Amino acid sequence: MILRASILLLLFIFSSLCADAAIYRYVDEQGKVHYTNVPDSGKYRLYRSEGETFRLETLVGHYAQRFQLEPFLLMAVIKVESNFDPRVVSRKGAQGLMQLMPETAREVGVRNPFDPAESIFGGAMYLRKMLDTFDHLDLALAAYNAGPGAVRRFGGIPPYEETVNYVKRVRYYMNHYQLNGNQR
Repeated sequence: MILRASILLLLFIFSSLCADAAIYRYVDEQGKVHYTNVPDSGKYRLYRSEGETFRLETLVGHYAQRFQLEPFLLMAVIKVESNFDPRVVSRKGAQGLMQLMPETAREVGVRNPFDPAESIFGGAMYLRKMLDTFDHLDLALAAYNAGPGAVRRFGGIPPYEETVNYVKRVRYYMNHYQLNGNQR
């Protein structure tokens, strides 16, 4: 009995240590894919965590931590922007999970907005930039949706029905994910 308990304890400790391991990758200019568990430059993006069950939640948690955002905020933005469809393209040309416009994707260094890791990286970076610029969540969300110029022009949330509803919907899903965990 003691031996069995000791083995279970060791397995638990070992699996906990492995759970923090991660694999990073980047694709160079020639199209060659590079993998590492110790990224030595900003070119690498999280590819997967060791033993992960839900890749999306792992990516969200990783980039939320990296850009000092709440995971439930990123989940809410993804829900409202794309309904968790990494291949979606809006009527206006926004792409991927975080619905990055092509110029925004270039601004944040995203080469493939349909790749969930790149999309979440770019969207989280851009959302952090909007939060730092406007210092208020509702204004940052409005800027993410309508652009920072519109928020500046109107001195607040632009009176666009789409943007007003966007802020309300993200807030609703933030509350949902905060109360229920990141369950979609």
